[in-house]
Amino acid sequence: MNNEEELDNIRKRKLQELQQQAAQQQISEAQQKKFETKKYQIMRKILSQEGRQRLENIRIVRPEFAEQIELQLIQLFQSGQLRGAIPLPDKAFKKLLEQISSMGRKKEFNIKK
Repeated sequence: MNNEEELDNIRKRKLQELQQQAAQQQISEAQQKKFETKKYQIMRKILSQEGRQRLENIRIVRPEFAEQIELQLIQLFQSGQLRGAIPLPDKAFKKLLEQISSMGRKKEFNIKK
C-alpha cells in the first residue's frame, strides 16, 4: 500500500466518523426538542399565565434556577404532590417559589469562642 492509498483510507475513515458524529448530534437535538416540547406542555398544565410569566422573568435573571424550578414542579405534578387548583394561581406559585428558594439556601453557622 502506498502513501496515497493510506491517506485516502484515513480521509474516508475521518469522513465516516464525522458523519456518525453529525447523525448522533441530530438525534440528540431531536430528543432535546421533544423533551422541551413535553416540558412546555406540562408547564402549561401546572402554571397559570401569570405563573408562566413569572417563571420567564426568573429565567432571564437566573436561567439555572428557572430550570431547577421547572424540574421540581414537574416532579411534584407527576407524583401528585401538587394539591389544589391546577393550574397553580400566581399566589400559590409565589409561595412555592419561596419554599424552593429557602430550601436552596445554605444554613449559616456562627461559631463563637
